[in-house]
Amino acid sequence: MTITLLLDLDETLLDTNLEAFVPAYYQKLAAHLAPYVAPEKMLKYLTLGTRKMMESEDPSRTLREVFDENFYPFLDVDRDGIQPVLEDFYDNVFPSIREVTRPIPGAVEFVEWAFAAGHRVVVATSPYFPRKANYHRLRWAGLPPEKYPFVLVSSYEDFHFTKPHPAYFAEVLGRLGWPDDPVVMIGNDVAQDLRPAAALGLPTYHSVDVTPSADGFEATGRGTLAELRGWLERTDPATLAPSFSSPASLLALLRAAPAALWGLLTPLAPAALTARPAADAWSVTEILCHLRDVEREVDLPRIRKILAEADPPIPAQTPDEWAKTRGYQGQDGMSALREFTSARVETLGLLAGLAPAQWSRKARHSIFGPTTLQELVGFSAEHDRLHIQQAWRNIETG
Repeated sequence: MTITLLLDLDETLLDTNLEAFVPAYYQKLAAHLAPYVAPEKMLKYLTLGTRKMMESEDPSRTLREVFDENFYPFLDVDRDGIQPVLEDFYDNVFPSIREVTRPIPGAVEFVEWAFAAGHRVVVATSPYFPRKANYHRLRWAGLPPEKYPFVLVSSYEDFHFTKPHPAYFAEVLGRLGWPDDPVVMIGNDVAQDLRPAAALGLPTYHSVDVTPSADGFEATGRGTLAELRGWLERTDPATLAPSFSSPASLLALLRAAPAALWGLLTPLAPAALTARPAADAWSVTEILCHLRDVEREVDLPRIRKILAEADPPIPAQTPDEWAKTRGYQGQDGMSALREFTSARVETLGLLAGLAPAQWSRKARHSIFGPTTLQELVGFSAEHDRLHIQQAWRNIETG
């Protein structure tokens, strides 16, 4: 059975020696940009931009967009003009930081086994860096992306959340088209990798090559990276199925759905959005319009009603008919995605910070019968997942 393996990079595949790596990176970048901006100023706003990326929970804005607006406006430099200088840094200077790193024993052997076994391998590194930098670090680990077909390497150009937001892990899975396979998050850092992945509902493996302390956290599995293969071979894959049921998990899923769609769809040509894989199948544009209207006209009113009234009746609706009656195919798909994202942010505003008793508020659905707010939000999250899978299949067959 295929298992989706989410592999952290720093201190899991690559011993980065962060105490040496971070100062070396800052110093070399400051020196490279010194002809254009004072090093002290550059470092100040590099730190600000990084902090803003860490704080961002906006599913509509990539981390690069968040960083750029908190970096370039304060430097009195033209972003387009300095971009070639930054590209040169990552092409020619950043590779020199390799000297403070070393590969983790067993990393190459494990990745080669995982591919040979038919597993899906993701480099789930917190996306603070550009793609070029992440590719260099993979080469330092002995895992050049030119050789190893990772299905995804998370980078700041097209991701919307960082660790330790649980939504980061949900965005990774959404970008994969929400596979139904077992999943394991493999990492060394309890606070950054393991606790937030577990909060989403993912099984975890604590890789102890660099960070043996568990900090009181009980991972699903624990050992060195060299021992991971044996652990996976001994483990029943059915026990590695994710469980998306807690309020924290549901909020992460809801937040990540539009972010994953932006990541999947932004690179596509407009024609790909209206293509149908079969005559009776929805196009991506129709999927996006459906998500938008269900969010605005079904889910948001339903949540408001449950929060405002005691055990209210919830009528059934038939939104699948709207694809034809509202002419979704003739609408603009990316505009629908923007509108869905805006409505979803409104939904998250209603749900964020609810007490456990509020998640347990009751309602009476005309089809499902007695239910709770938490159960209905779970239906919404599953609805997202099914339509992301549908959009993914359209893209793959297009």
